[in-house]
Amino acid sequence: MSFESFLAAQSFFLWSTFIIAVVLGVVVNKTNFCTMGAVSDLVNMGDSGRLRAWVLAATVALIGVVILEVLGRVDLSSTLPPYRGSEFQWGRYILGGFLFGIGMTFASGCGNKTLIRIGGGNIKSLLVFAVIAVIAYYMVDPFKELPSTWYQTYFSPWLGAASISLNTPQDMGSIVGNWFGVSDVTMRIILGIVVAAIALRYIFKSSDFRKSGDNIFAGVAIGLLVLLAWYFTSNTAVATDDGTMKLTQFYGEWDMMMESEEGKPKNGSTNLQAQSFTFISPIGQVFGYVGSSLESAFLTFGVVSVFGVILGSLIWTLITRSFRIEWFNSFKDFYMHMIGAVLMGFGGVLGLGCTVGQAITGVSTLAVGSFLVFISIVFGSALTMKIQYYKMVYEEEATFMKSLLSSLVDMKLLPSGMRKLDAI
Repeated sequence: MSFESFLAAQSFFLWSTFIIAVVLGVVVNKTNFCTMGAVSDLVNMGDSGRLRAWVLAATVALIGVVILEVLGRVDLSSTLPPYRGSEFQWGRYILGGFLFGIGMTFASGCGNKTLIRIGGGNIKSLLVFAVIAVIAYYMVDPFKELPSTWYQTYFSPWLGAASISLNTPQDMGSIVGNWFGVSDVTMRIILGIVVAAIALRYIFKSSDFRKSGDNIFAGVAIGLLVLLAWYFTSNTAVATDDGTMKLTQFYGEWDMMMESEEGKPKNGSTNLQAQSFTFISPIGQVFGYVGSSLESAFLTFGVVSVFGVILGSLIWTLITRSFRIEWFNSFKDFYMHMIGAVLMGFGGVLGLGCTVGQAITGVSTLAVGSFLVFISIVFGSALTMKIQYYKMVYEEEATFMKSLLSSLVDMKLLPSGMRKLDAI
């Protein structure tokens, strides 16, 4: 997709993202696709339907990425965030995912669900959004306007030690291919097929899931929408006298290609890279965009995707007449949501993504870090739900430590002799 001017190419880049995001908002709202709800269903009711839909979305996106890479239609060697970066930051993946899992449980939903609920009239989620926005902005500095970020100041000095520098990108194909002297493309095909086959066997092994039209539709549709975003952001280019140039390449040569700074986006070398849906850092970008008095230079994939999902959700609630204003029902409800928002803001940035950004978009690249974040999010959320349930059932008898130990026993991470409360 080549355009005669940078402005036309950038416009397509943003409008295509917005339209896909609107569809995403409609699909997620219609099907009640919710990653926190998926963990809750599994932990509290033993129902794996929505979890399988989550895995199906990641699997569809993964299969699509493998096919497009083989055909040379996408290049995910340099993305935002850097899923396949050679710096394997295992410490921030685990900590970020774990904090995010706790946070989304306290806040009644992940970043994507927060946007869906805002579109449905939920004022609680609007405040959650505001807290995440401030934290994500100062943690990331998406427009390079701060002297330093909170991550650089407070986290990098010690989390940097929990990092491994690889001599290859961190996706499975590159790592395993390097071991056996096989090209990364070939190994991505092999491992992509293996991972997808294992995932699909797990997903469709359940007869209940095979009968669940909404869950199957959600998984397939969301996976395809993630893939579509990868495709458009990877292939939008500008036709010049010297040949076709990707947006980031054109941006890097702006002074030679353009006569003035007019129309130049903020931090385009990063924000114009190939990318797909993730929602914590983009919520921070919205904070920067609003703070700029809505300057067009601050419009990014992330900003328009956030607005698109909210609009899509709003459209569906209006169609179904389910729009309703919802407020906190108690002060405890308020501060639990605020704590959850803080944890999601920090956790989503530390983990380089959320339940969609890492567990679907990131997994589609076969990045090892994305799988690690996925597991950490599920563990953090499941553990929090179990502790909450023990404290609700046993009330004063269930101290935090007793609930924690009993929950870990339930999850088979501690021997049964360490149980402090009867199993529920």
